Amino acid sequence: MPVRSANPIRARSLIRDNLEKQAGCLNLIHSRMPNIKVFSGTSHPDLAQRIVDRLGIDLGKVVTKKFSNLETCVEIGESVRGEDVYIVQSGSGEINDNLMELLIMINACKIASASRVTAVIPCFPYARQDKKDKLPGGEEKDERAKLAKKNYDWKFRSRAPISAKLVANMLSVAGADHIITMDLHASQIQGFFDIPVDNLYAEPAVLKWIKENIPEWKNSIIVSPDAGGAKRVTSIADRLNVEFALIHKERKKANEVASMVLVGDVKDKIAILVDDMADTCGTIVHAADRLVEAGATKVYAILTHGIFSGPAISRINNACFEAVVVTNTIPQDGHMRDCPKIQCIDVSMMFAEAVRRTHNGESVSYLFSNVPY
Repeated sequence: MPVRSANPIRARSLIRDNLEKQAGCLNLIHSRMPNIKVFSGTSHPDLAQRIVDRLGIDLGKVVTKKFSNLETCVEIGESVRGEDVYIVQSGSGEINDNLMELLIMINACKIASASRVTAVIPCFPYARQDKKDKLPGGEEKDERAKLAKKNYDWKFRSRAPISAKLVANMLSVAGADHIITMDLHASQIQGFFDIPVDNLYAEPAVLKWIKENIPEWKNSIIVSPDAGGAKRVTSIADRLNVEFALIHKERKKANEVASMVLVGDVKDKIAILVDDMADTCGTIVHAADRLVEAGATKVYAILTHGIFSGPAISRINNACFEAVVVTNTIPQDGHMRDCPKIQCIDVSMMFAEAVRRTHNGESVSYLFSNVPY
């Protein structure tokens, strides 16, 4: 309806006010978050189901299959046009197949006009290949390899790949707009991306587990099995108001530890080994033996990502651990059946809250120091 006024200046003012109100309404509509859809890859459907249960929504329909030549085929079973899409896929199991499946799912949602696609990757694949620091000569099986290492000129870099950067590029090119992960092997991996990355921490859930399950935790000492985890253990020790120790390890080759030196006093204390991941478990088993030799009364191991490949389960069964505690960023049901020492911390509530806060445009920094209930 046209604005009528005897005063032309007043009329122009009313018209301007009406236009500003209309523009404000349009901006409000455009800034409103779109509807949410959560899809699961095949790597960890249990975690995805736990996330949507906590969010109070249903898991999106998706069909994943393989052709006879083992190519991956993904069919999104519902409309994602204008939706805020979250795809849950962990870097576990058949890592290469699961990574390819994630890339295809991201691309399928993106070209189906999804408003935003967020990859929820609890355990980031290839995170350990984050820098070029390997010497030539491989495992030094012969004298020529040893000589090559001895004569290596440090002004030349090795030919080791930075695969974590490659994975970051692949996710970005596939169409991911945002990454949510937990306890990256090196937090600097966030810098490999040109899109936002939220690196959640298992530390709040670890602190909660320690206080609830270790009665004598005030007489404990937090131990890092290598120098790279110093920052992690000092943070936990400070929040528990206990001491910390470090173990310096030297390797002859990959997955084989040569020697360990304990820095700190663990005598008559409960030692709690804390690390971001355990693969073959050679490091933490050697560390546990070293702690018992130094006088620790009990040894616990708390790990974010329990990969447990190769001889890991048999090593844990034969080791002196009271318990080996892992989160469910990687499926652990089979490992827990094979090894009664393994216990699991559920972190689905942290991912669910991160998804909810991201969807609503809220800060996720609360999750860095608190467990949502």
